[in-house]
Amino acid sequence: MTSGSGIQIPSRLPLLLTHEGVLLPGSTVRFSVDSPRNMHLVSHRLLKGTSLKSTIIGVIPNTRDPEHDTDDLPSLHKIGTAGIAVQVVGSNWPKPHYTLLITGLCRFSVTSLLKERPFVLAEVEQLDKLEQYTSPAGEGVTAEDGELGELSQKFHQAAIQLLGMLDMSVPVVAKLRRLLDSLPRETLPDVVASMIRTSNKEKLQVLDAVSLEERFKKALPMLTRQIEGLKLLQKTRKISPDTEKRTGSREWRNSSGMCCKYIRSTFASNNLKGWSVLDSWVNFAKPPHSSLCFYCLDIRAARTLLDNDHYAMDKLKRRVLEYLAVRQLKTSLKGPILCFVGPPGVGKTSVGRSIARTLGREFHRIALGGVCDQSDIRGHRRTYVGSMPGRIINGLKTVGVNNPVFLLDEVDKLGKSLQGDPAAALLEVLDPEQNHSFTDHYLNVAFDLSQVLFIATANATATIPPALLDRMEVLQVPGYTQEEKVEIAHRHLIPNQLEQHGLTPQQLQIPQNTTTDIIGRYTREAGVRSLERKIGAICRAVAVKVAEGHRVPRSDASTPESPAKQGSKSQDKAAPPEMPIVIDHTALKDILGPPVFEMEVSERLTLPGVALGLAWTPLGGEIMFVEASRMEGEGQLTLTGQLGDVMKESAHLAISWLRANAKVYKLTNIVGGPDPLEGTDIHLHFPAGAVTKDGPSAGVTIVTCLASLFSGRLVRSDVAMTGEITLRGLVLPVGGIKDKVLAAHRAGVKRIILPKRNEKDLEEIPANVRADLDFVTTKNLDEVLNAAFDGGFTHPQLTSKL
Repeated sequence: MTSGSGIQIPSRLPLLLTHEGVLLPGSTVRFSVDSPRNMHLVSHRLLKGTSLKSTIIGVIPNTRDPEHDTDDLPSLHKIGTAGIAVQVVGSNWPKPHYTLLITGLCRFSVTSLLKERPFVLAEVEQLDKLEQYTSPAGEGVTAEDGELGELSQKFHQAAIQLLGMLDMSVPVVAKLRRLLDSLPRETLPDVVASMIRTSNKEKLQVLDAVSLEERFKKALPMLTRQIEGLKLLQKTRKISPDTEKRTGSREWRNSSGMCCKYIRSTFASNNLKGWSVLDSWVNFAKPPHSSLCFYCLDIRAARTLLDNDHYAMDKLKRRVLEYLAVRQLKTSLKGPILCFVGPPGVGKTSVGRSIARTLGREFHRIALGGVCDQSDIRGHRRTYVGSMPGRIINGLKTVGVNNPVFLLDEVDKLGKSLQGDPAAALLEVLDPEQNHSFTDHYLNVAFDLSQVLFIATANATATIPPALLDRMEVLQVPGYTQEEKVEIAHRHLIPNQLEQHGLTPQQLQIPQNTTTDIIGRYTREAGVRSLERKIGAICRAVAVKVAEGHRVPRSDASTPESPAKQGSKSQDKAAPPEMPIVIDHTALKDILGPPVFEMEVSERLTLPGVALGLAWTPLGGEIMFVEASRMEGEGQLTLTGQLGDVMKESAHLAISWLRANAKVYKLTNIVGGPDPLEGTDIHLHFPAGAVTKDGPSAGVTIVTCLASLFSGRLVRSDVAMTGEITLRGLVLPVGGIKDKVLAAHRAGVKRIILPKRNEKDLEEIPANVRADLDFVTTKNLDEVLNAAFDGGFTHPQLTSKL
């Protein structure tokens, strides 16, 4: 609200006594209130007022610190400013106080004091009328008349010159420019004097200038001084608007120091609303609009670099090379949004770093695991305390270019809270059709993210919102085979661990058969993290041996000693170990302890009622035993092992199908009747009860387990299976085939039963793994049972027909 708003102030005003800061008409100033009189004014007048006039108070400077306020009324300045309190904020820390945001309306003079306690109330006279100003002779004039018109015109041109020296792309400068065009000329001295860098004493001189002509004369030298100061600053920094315009640079000129210092000094010296936030914004707001990371694309060199950094991962590396080839042919290609999905430890993050090296771009990783506030993505609005930019803009400022490689790690582990949904905030970031004008709440300036290459990583897509998943190109990164792990260990893991532990290949050697033993008996995982930790444990054990050998003193070797003394020294000190130290199976057991995993498949399938299934988890594929037992009862089914609803439904489907086909397969209950459940209770158990298990993939395994229990026949000890079932006995396709097959291969399984419609997924299985396994694809449960039992499961007549 400016002085041109036409408000007539009351004749009686409560006075806010200030000891620092001067409020001029048309300006907005924040005052801290903690003295007794001012505290009472806020609590009795502002907080209890209901009308607009009740929020109008008088702001008048005094010469005594209000913290030392006594019963005596402080010395008051002769002229004050009537203002409207637009915001009142209270706080109890570090002591009770209020913060007022006040907009100045007009000048007044104190006619008489009506009361001094609990707050000052005075009779006032409004000095500068809102409709027109009065000349010293008492005549009504405007800023366009005579000498006054020349002063106002000169002042207006100087104000335009000041703003012309600043960059209009800065929001604050653009706002000031619009304000300058819309304000009446009569208000310019007060408004400009409140915004340029001036002392409180100079502001008091402008406040005391009741005459409009005198006010222009007081404020014009201050404005001229500010312009000359900026000119000197430009000359010192050897930068001019014309020079920068010719270079075509779009970087913000507040970074050069001129606009930064001007705005900071203006807002800080005048104690304007949020000046500290603006100071932080000015220091931060330099996103690289046109700063590019230049690189030269070489497809052959990129292929070599990717192959050297990562073994296997052919599908993923092929997609990266496709992007590079298209980028070489069309330089304006927008950055794709790739999402690497796979178990932990398979190299998703390191592949992103290698892609950045291949492209020659800057790399920045943003960890999203556990983020539950959308402000982490979009930033906070500057009106909030402790506001800051989001991670996207912050990352751009860190790398200093506008075309980096951003790795959004663990995008499937985003949270959701009362502070919003960060996954929804990512929709604009990861949409190639929208991210060319991404706006961070803190900067409030559109930024082009289309040149950024975003790479997201996730362990599973089930927890990613469909709208966000639709904006990304999903690339599956499955686990490694045993042969691939051996190759990765000897290409990358062992050399890296040797270097980290200060060892050399001349001191430690790990043969390939030892590496195979570590993989098979100590680490069953989809990735290679546990393998790297085990290799590190071996390196630490060898480092102890090497360090002990280095402690043998050499300085006394030339000194002749008696045989007795030499014999005593050889007993006291260990001889240095022979180099290199080769890790065999015995040394492996001494260092890592007894094997963690054994080939237990054949041992656990020695009784009827046990079958081996295949499951997919975010950590990769796993084998899953299903056990069943029966006892006399009332036909109840008990399920244990932390099962989800879908898996419980699969168990009921299996029971229903077997009861419907009991006569065909000659299945009986515990007393020999035709209904398998008559007089029988069934207990179905999935070991590892602490782990939650769900999904339809165990349907065929449950049917096979119960068929073994009811028939008394053993399931083949080298077979594992997966597939969803229907009430009619059909076998439906499932997902995660490659991870499940690799898990079965690690466990020593030789035959795998799969749904017929998953046969196409076998193309992703490495050739050496396919050669070791016998795949049986099935359409119905008859085929599943025939493949799971030696000699088939159905009646001989039915088998011949099939």
